[in-house]
Amino acid sequence: MKLKRFLLRYYPPGIILDYELSDKTRSQKEIDLLNLTPQSDVEVLVDDIVAREPLISASRKPQLRRLIFKLIEKLETNEMNDFYLFKILRAHILPLTNCAFNKSGDKFITGSYDRTCKVWNTETGEELLTLEGHRNVVYAIAFNNPYGDKVITGSFDKTCKLWNAENGDLYHTYRGHTTEIVCLSFNPHGTIVATGSMDNTARLWDVETGECLHTLQGHTAEIVSLNFDTQGDRVVTGSFDHTVKIWDVRNGRCIHTLSGHHGEISSTQFNFASDTCISGSIDRTCKVWDVASGQCIHTLRGHNDEILDVSFNTTGSKLVSASADGTSRVFNTMTGACQAILVGHEGEISKVCFNPQGTRILTASSDKSARLWEVETGGCMQVLEGHTDEIFSCAFNYEGDTVITGSKDNTCRIWKCSV
Repeated sequence: MKLKRFLLRYYPPGIILDYELSDKTRSQKEIDLLNLTPQSDVEVLVDDIVAREPLISASRKPQLRRLIFKLIEKLETNEMNDFYLFKILRAHILPLTNCAFNKSGDKFITGSYDRTCKVWNTETGEELLTLEGHRNVVYAIAFNNPYGDKVITGSFDKTCKLWNAENGDLYHTYRGHTTEIVCLSFNPHGTIVATGSMDNTARLWDVETGECLHTLQGHTAEIVSLNFDTQGDRVVTGSFDHTVKIWDVRNGRCIHTLSGHHGEISSTQFNFASDTCISGSIDRTCKVWDVASGQCIHTLRGHNDEILDVSFNTTGSKLVSASADGTSRVFNTMTGACQAILVGHEGEISKVCFNPQGTRILTASSDKSARLWEVETGGCMQVLEGHTDEIFSCAFNYEGDTVITGSKDNTCRIWKCSV
């Protein structure tokens, strides 16, 4: 085996080894640096990696050192800078349902009650494409990140459509669900799409052929949340039947049913290592689950109203919950301890996410504002104001220097980090 080159993965921090096997074929190995911080001792880290990794010789140390400093530099970007309003897009004639970035952040998509999905240029605010064809609300949308050349749309018309993100051509219409599609996701390789529906099932679809690979049956009420793990081997689903299920993507079988919530599930997510997943519920709790055993590790309490969204940071060391009580809470995943309470919104918080660096949290609220918070202290760093109706969608781009907010006022706002 011969090391050919290093590749960097910024969020979460890691180094990918691209190497050649004896038969001249290429393969890759990932070295995760999930605990890397600007305070890390780089020399100790370099020595440790070289000692543990036979592919890396001591002569590669200077190169390795440079790469780690580059990763640290990325973690420190946009640390204290404010965001400013860059563009207001009068996006649709009817309210928006969702918005999402491609990986590079130069494009984003919006779904709407007007039955379309639109593709936008982030830099210019120009509308690039209108994806038309659905016969009802376009509710769930996604790019096939990291590639970004395809878009999937899920609709209340019971179908899902796969589009070319460059020219708007329709590749496939996936039919099979008997009621509205409300959540969907691409697997990390962009080869499979998962859809969740009000018909109590999820389905796995082959992106290339358009055929249904598996129907995930077992929930007794609508599925409102679903996600793939980092490898794409498993899917987690959250349902109004108060349970979470983990499924094997290869055969469509249920591996675990995670029971314990006393109310409908609103949100689910795997951590980066895919050994833990979280669920938020209208029972006011968030639960942390061990994926291998299906056991509940922590029940996180403190909210006095429904939890509407939950999210891990990129490394999985922290998670944040968003509630109808107008607050968000930051928890340590390992200990289950509440580290900060984000207080300031005057209405329910429907969406929450960390920036890629893990230093800030973005919240979207029915009080018509979005807020940026400091993760360690829970202090409000900035209020993004200007929408004239509730904000229900928000996202960071991959670099963490651009934010989009989608509102019931039919507009989408692009916010950029001042340099």
